[in-house]
Amino acid sequence: MKVCILGNGLVSLTLAKSLVNLGINVDIFSDQKIKKYNKIQTIGISQNNIEFFNSNIFNIKKLLWDINNIEIFSESLKNQRILKFNDKNNRLFSVIKNFQIYSLLHSKLKKDNLVKFKKNFKNNIFSENEYKLIFNCEYNHPITKKFFNKRISKNYNSFAYITMIKHKKLDSNDIATQIFTKIGPIAFLPVSLTETSVVYSIKEKQNINLEKLIRQYNTKYKIIKISKPENFELRLSILRNYYYENIIAFGELLHKIHPLAGQGFNMSIRDIIDIIKLIKFKINHGLDLDNSICKDFENKTRHRNYIFSNGIDFIYEYFNYENKINNNILSKTVKYIGKSKVVKNYFKKFADYGINI
Repeated sequence: MKVCILGNGLVSLTLAKSLVNLGINVDIFSDQKIKKYNKIQTIGISQNNIEFFNSNIFNIKKLLWDINNIEIFSESLKNQRILKFNDKNNRLFSVIKNFQIYSLLHSKLKKDNLVKFKKNFKNNIFSENEYKLIFNCEYNHPITKKFFNKRISKNYNSFAYITMIKHKKLDSNDIATQIFTKIGPIAFLPVSLTETSVVYSIKEKQNINLEKLIRQYNTKYKIIKISKPENFELRLSILRNYYYENIIAFGELLHKIHPLAGQGFNMSIRDIIDIIKLIKFKINHGLDLDNSICKDFENKTRHRNYIFSNGIDFIYEYFNYENKINNNILSKTVKYIGKSKVVKNYFKKFADYGINI
């Protein structure tokens, strides 16, 4: 059995490794050079997704920095804490540097005889019957423009600024902090005892002093250095059709969300979990891979991804609306209902497992 993947990003390589671990031949097509992730970029991975990654892809335990506490604050309540999540026995999620996991994935795939990295992908490859399935992770590919151009989209008119702060060593650094400020949410994500990643989503691209803002909202770290930041535009994008014939859209092509909850990569891993289950079912029953998998994948995941994406969007707009009306009643409401253990457990499951319907 042979499949191909269009794109060589983090989701593409993660999907590729999960497929070759099933004994499936994978061709990875990209005209781009191997991605060079900046060392300041990080991603959060939920507990359930870590377990899947370790069991079905490869063990990343040594790369992870565990987060056992999450604290959420609101500037409209004079930076009072409105929510707190903790688990003494288990991590809530873990943070990992993009370049570390990407480099390991690429290294392992380059050594695998079931994998080939190729260039100059042909536009009509889907009609040549060379591949059972084609996974399209490429935004700018001709196939995308032809078959995957219908989407629900939204421009947040915001930019995410990413940087890394180096600080004096702490005895522990396992608390992730998010503050909903008047110009957007800022998150502090620990990656070691001496480093913490910062993601600040700021409304509109404006002349800002990012270092000054970070120091303003930092209450924990004795900062030594702040790395040169990167920024990218923020959009919500949800694809309407998940497949065409035997081509399945995947990764950010399928769904792109606001980074405030750190759920983008987690959504893609959940998609990988589902597609692997469908493929395993075919293999275990002696069935060939065919485009029925595409339809089954869409039926299983589209409603879930749609609800989850809009759930993240609702959280953003909830606090954004509070700033527009210049009233703190919404933060007070969250603080009040957040005292409930039932509500907290629901939010924890939502972040870990996504939507299960």
